[in-house]
Amino acid sequence: MEDLKGSEAWRIFRIISEFTEGFDKLSSLPLSITIFGAARSKPGDVHYRAAETLANKLAKEGFGIISGGGPGIMEAANKGANEAGGKSIGLNITLPQEQKPNPYQNLSLDFRYFFVRKVMFVKYSMGYVCMPGGFGTLDEFFESLTLIQTHKIFPIPLVLYGSVFWSGLLDWIKTTVLSEGLIAEEDLGLITVTDDIDEVVRIMVNHRDWKVNMVDSALSQHYL
Repeated sequence: MEDLKGSEAWRIFRIISEFTEGFDKLSSLPLSITIFGAARSKPGDVHYRAAETLANKLAKEGFGIISGGGPGIMEAANKGANEAGGKSIGLNITLPQEQKPNPYQNLSLDFRYFFVRKVMFVKYSMGYVCMPGGFGTLDEFFESLTLIQTHKIFPIPLVLYGSVFWSGLLDWIKTTVLSEGLIAEEDLGLITVTDDIDEVVRIMVNHRDWKVNMVDSALSQHYL
């Protein structure tokens, strides 16, 4: 029993060290967008190309691009940002399969714990884009949506890219979850669905401009 307690105590120190390293290395990031998506997407796939193009355009607008650091859509996001000369951040997770860090990160962190990594996504992102993906992407989408819905984080754009891919899930949410009164209709307004890369860029730029203006206004009122 004492050995077990000692092991748990050391685990706490490992968790603290991951938080400390994350806060230290990410604290100076520019305003950044996180792009989630499938690790199994291949170069040349339509959504891989879309993620690469989107990240490239966002980076040229001055945004940092954050991904999960692995292959597939994550690689495409980091590649697009890197090739635009932008900040390309990968929050890698240690997994027994799938997760091999991609070579397009110019800032890379490694995490053992999913929950620590999720805190970094939330703390350092001012917008989320969910490309098509599997269980991990769905988890990230719903966790982000829950945090926004419950006002645990500042409201930020949450964009689902790929209307065909997401339509079945959204139809189920509307016809089952909403119809049974388990969410409010206005909750659906927290989500934007699009197939237009330029629309995503406009959404993020407009949100950044609004946020900057709001901060400037608050500061001016404070010092008057």
